[in-house]
Amino acid sequence: MRPRWLWKGLAARLALMTLASPAMAVPPDIGLFFQAGSRDEGESRNALAALARDWDNAYAGMILDMARLLKGPSRASGAGGTGAPSGDGLADEGAGAGARSRPSLDESAPGDRMIPGDPRRERLVKFLEKQTGQKFGQDLKAWRRWLWRQPYKPHPELLAFKAGLYSSLDPAMAAFFTPGAQPRIRLDEVDWGGVGVNGIPPLEHPRLVKAEDAAYLKGKNVVFGLVVNGEARAYPKRILAWHEMALDSVGGVELAVVYCTLCGTVIPYRAEVAGRTFRFGTSGLLYRSNKLMFDHETKSLWSAVEGRPVVGALAGSTLQLRALPVVTTTWEEWKARHPGTTVLSLETGFDRDYSEGAAYRGYFATDRLMFDIPAEDNRLKNKAEVLTLLLSPQGGDSAALKTLAISADFLMKNRLYQTAFAGRNLVVVTSRTGANRVYDAPAGLRFAKLRENDNVEDATGRAWEATEEALVPGDGSAPAPRLAARRAFWFGWHAQFPDTELIK
Repeated sequence: MRPRWLWKGLAARLALMTLASPAMAVPPDIGLFFQAGSRDEGESRNALAALARDWDNAYAGMILDMARLLKGPSRASGAGGTGAPSGDGLADEGAGAGARSRPSLDESAPGDRMIPGDPRRERLVKFLEKQTGQKFGQDLKAWRRWLWRQPYKPHPELLAFKAGLYSSLDPAMAAFFTPGAQPRIRLDEVDWGGVGVNGIPPLEHPRLVKAEDAAYLKGKNVVFGLVVNGEARAYPKRILAWHEMALDSVGGVELAVVYCTLCGTVIPYRAEVAGRTFRFGTSGLLYRSNKLMFDHETKSLWSAVEGRPVVGALAGSTLQLRALPVVTTTWEEWKARHPGTTVLSLETGFDRDYSEGAAYRGYFATDRLMFDIPAEDNRLKNKAEVLTLLLSPQGGDSAALKTLAISADFLMKNRLYQTAFAGRNLVVVTSRTGANRVYDAPAGLRFAKLRENDNVEDATGRAWEATEEALVPGDGSAPAPRLAARRAFWFGWHAQFPDTELIK
């Protein structure tokens, strides 16, 4: 996919899109950044000279954003074919699952002949080296990690720059960066994911079939299951991975079921919050490799992992979507527990290869990442699966959320696991196939034994039934409600919450 660069005239077109933020000393006109990427070498060098006069290292992200959309150097294989790119630019990437551009996962052989990249990118990188004193060459990943270690002092018109940059890829993206509330995230960490707005099309109130009519599903196929107001629904991974979002109604509740394939997380959110019902879509943008969704009503960008607006008109609000419990399990296990469940039909209205494992096959098969994150944490492999929780402390400040990750492998070895966290008495019940459910048990209550059908027994011998809604005691006393936990890849969770507690 080749972006259509609109280097000239963007300063005038974006004059009304200024971000109100503390001004730096004589910030350069954003038009200069676009001119720096001009095909006209003279115009480019003049713009770079002007930028050098008022340079601040905080502007490096704007140069890097442009460089990433230009082709970097690559290696030619001995057979004459083109090998993997040596850099990390999105222009190096080929179309992948869901029409997303992605970094090559191939390895180049030592000694392969180098093919030069776009001279504009080389010019931009040399300029960065001169201005910053850093010597990362064409390694844009190293450049970006260096940048994200610097204090965040955004250019006053960074929103306008982002609008101009991404509108050259898809004009609809400009609406996400209009002036308004102060963004809650670093804008220099907002990435283009390789597609346009809704380029990975959400399923909107998809067609459903009964369990007995879902002949296309095999017993070991992975599904994401939930129950709302007594109604059970299953979303097969083999379908949802191609769409990354399903706007659906379950149990009379409007939902946005969001799947960040890159970070391995499915979260069903109530689409209504504070009396407003939002219709969500896929922005085509990422933050720390996590999906940024948007609402059609205000064009604000929302964090998919937190369910709150982070850029745009709603970023200054206290809105936060309510996540519902979901379980990652097999079709065989889900159907046995919920024979009356409905499940997505293969008739989605889109032409995709919905066979098991077809979407993102290469990405799921390796521990490598497609997009940069500030830092990796080697306590687990990048794509090791963890069960995660985002909780308000019991009886504490609702804004002071606590985060927890528990290794899925650890839970398979400890299928009845109990721990204290955020002032709560958490009980995690894991099925034989690895499906995890988390419950908020009464303070002081201890569980001692896992019984048949994933039911449990407390230290007094009392039996509890593990349902989708709660742990229900056999003596009719108060149940222990289920909490909204979700599976994720370790790198994706840690990137969002580097201070998370980890149990492994």
